[in-house]
Amino acid sequence: MSNSTVDASKRTWLITSSCVGAVGAGFVAVPFVSSFQPSERAKAAGAPVEVDISALQPGQKMTVEWRGKPVWILRRTPEQVAALPKLDNELADPKSQRTAYPTPDYARNEARSIKPEYFVAVGICTHLGCSPTDKLQPGPQPSLPDDWQGGFLCPCHGSTFDLAGRVYKNKPAPDNLEVPPHMYMTDTRLLIGEDKKA
Repeated sequence: MSNSTVDASKRTWLITSSCVGAVGAGFVAVPFVSSFQPSERAKAAGAPVEVDISALQPGQKMTVEWRGKPVWILRRTPEQVAALPKLDNELADPKSQRTAYPTPDYARNEARSIKPEYFVAVGICTHLGCSPTDKLQPGPQPSLPDDWQGGFLCPCHGSTFDLAGRVYKNKPAPDNLEVPPHMYMTDTRLLIGEDKKA
């Protein structure tokens, strides 16, 4: 056997073992890197959840989970935001002054939000814990008034909420939908479960 054959086989062996080693290091690194993410147990206990809202278009809603609860993020259209003050006389608590659960100061306004365009709420009815359904389109619809402006309907007992999660008068739900603590990390990154910068 010549030296060039030995060197070629050694080189092949070194390249093969280096590739196998790199793949093995990758397998070891994945669990290590993923350990930086909150565990399912930590999420259920209330660890904040970071959400990318960059793809959310006006009029669209997305749902994420925080503390085992559905959290809605609705990007309202300018028309939807403009219609909110017109509903005050029809609502049980238009300014979110009731104290059954804490409403963050930044949600004690007509839009119940930090940025009027985005509405963030726990998607659980305050009556018996059902999950309301989207009725975002205005106009007459089954189980809704003819002058419906868009919002949410709890199918269990008929509670209705506007596009800011405010409950209408004379409905079974005693309070507005809960607004969880949240903050904007950037214009397109939302942190749910925490509202103070560290």
